[in-house]
Amino acid sequence: MTGHFLFTSIDTKMEKIKSTTVVAIKHNGQIAIGADGQATMGNTVAKSNVKKIRKLQEGKIITGFAGSTADAFTLLERLDEKLATYTGNMKRAAVELAKDWRTDRYLRRLEAMMIVADKNEILVISGTGDVLEPDDDIASIGSGSMYARSAAMGLKRHATNLTAEEMVRESLNIAADICIYTNHNLVVETL
Repeated sequence: MTGHFLFTSIDTKMEKIKSTTVVAIKHNGQIAIGADGQATMGNTVAKSNVKKIRKLQEGKIITGFAGSTADAFTLLERLDEKLATYTGNMKRAAVELAKDWRTDRYLRRLEAMMIVADKNEILVISGTGDVLEPDDDIASIGSGSMYARSAAMGLKRHATNLTAEEMVRESLNIAADICIYTNHNLVVETL
């Protein structure tokens, strides 16, 4: 899939998802996913240290989510079930989850997005049935996603001496400086 489709799909859901920033970067053989810790209810900060990054499959897969927390947890459980069904094949599990998410009456009402990664690739999964692999090994979701993505692109191009984890942290910090729905309480996991 091309980066163009990544922007189109994320933009359609962005009007609803205004609660966080998640970014993933693959760089020099390392994959890192990070998120801020802010949860909002409308215009109010409800909690400042939410953990939006989860490990699945005994740490072989890392996920990050944006949107409704309850909806995201439901989707994480479904993804974990799909991973068990398809013996850890992340891409197959993601495609099957996206199909269910789009067609199931209950699931299609869920308002969240996910980034999932294993040691080889990063995927974005949306409720519109998309499973997208970014061209440039950078994925972002949530309200501050375009700020974090822009920062990540610059870091990947010009600060090649940084690790993927360092790039994720700096990208999220830049997003937190700009986006009111993003804070500096970061959680970052690497593969």
